[in-house]
Amino acid sequence: MLPNFDTGNTGFMLVATSLVMLMTPGLAFFYGGLVGRKNVLAIMTQSFVSMGWTTVLWFLFGYSLCFSGDVGGVIGNLDMACLRGVNFTSAFQGQSSLPLLVFFAYQMMFAIITPALITGAFANRVRFKAYLVFLTVWLIFVYFPIAHMTWGGGLFQQWGVLDFAGGTVVHCTAGFAALASVFFVGKRKIVDKGPHNIPLVALGTGLLWFGWYGFNAGSELRVDSITALAFVNTDVAASVAAVVWLIIAWIFEKKPKFVGLLTGAVAGLVAITPAAGYVTTGWAVVIGMLASIVCYIAVTLKNKLGLDDALDVWGVHGVGGFVGVICTGLFASTLANPAVTAAQQGLVYGGGLFFVKQLTVGIGVIVYAFLFTYVALWIIDKITPVKLSSDEQEVGLDITLHGEEAYL
Repeated sequence: MLPNFDTGNTGFMLVATSLVMLMTPGLAFFYGGLVGRKNVLAIMTQSFVSMGWTTVLWFLFGYSLCFSGDVGGVIGNLDMACLRGVNFTSAFQGQSSLPLLVFFAYQMMFAIITPALITGAFANRVRFKAYLVFLTVWLIFVYFPIAHMTWGGGLFQQWGVLDFAGGTVVHCTAGFAALASVFFVGKRKIVDKGPHNIPLVALGTGLLWFGWYGFNAGSELRVDSITALAFVNTDVAASVAAVVWLIIAWIFEKKPKFVGLLTGAVAGLVAITPAAGYVTTGWAVVIGMLASIVCYIAVTLKNKLGLDDALDVWGVHGVGGFVGVICTGLFASTLANPAVTAAQQGLVYGGGLFFVKQLTVGIGVIVYAFLFTYVALWIIDKITPVKLSSDEQEVGLDITLHGEEAYL
């Protein structure tokens, strides 16, 4: 006999899972349009291969390390490796009306896109074999522990830290890992003149924005008023950020840049992610504005410092994610979500200690992701070369690494 799961919630979460899955192809299009014509397939492959390999790791032990048991508040155990003990009757403990298999799949999509985000920073410079090794070790030593500590009953969750949909787990980790990778691989020998296909960037942005509704609203894990709040906050923050970035670019670059509009939207989506279900929509407007202003400054600073973060992963995802973490510490309230406890009220509502916790965890995650990534790349380079030569970059990664061409 089939278990009595809530069909409405289950159906909604399957749709949300599918939306989050769509974000990784969206990211591939987004990055693919931003790089040069000779490197399109290489960077798209880095996103798509994460869909395959991360799924394998998630099934083997990733889910278990994130959401089964607890070892020292840092990592889970292997009790649910290979979905041991799970069948069609198994319910997710945090939401008994939801099949565990749905939660397994939903969280897997987050694990898939996170390391793929990093690839935009070291675009055109990293060998595919080295990337596969990096993808594996980074998931095991960065993503899985941080996900467990934040969502799986680990230290951060025990401390009352809030991250609705991945500002810390996804964007801070990926963004500052991206910065570390830039320091390690150095500058490109052959620099693209600019995006080779802006319509492709727009397509990618549209898919990311569409998928982000599943990313944020789906993180409520049920259909209720908080689901609606997260959905609306996501759209409002993204829209405000897109318009603000457009205006800033118009003022300082003398033209209303389409790529700027798209980049601003992504910055707003990133920043609202940790706060989506914890703040009122008025604060979502503020978060969108802050995201655009701060991320624009970060990208400008990166350019002045000569850091070759090719596709602004640090400036948009790292800085934007940290802005979101701080804003959650400022604006979270029971006015928006009754699940927010008195001890989790934001600073503007008198929650000084909670703000300090958010800030401390955010900084700690950033430092760990940065340091581990740099050391991991250094070790991997001793085993298999990470960087491509100038001649290989000149030919282009599509031909050099994959023997294929995007355009004939």
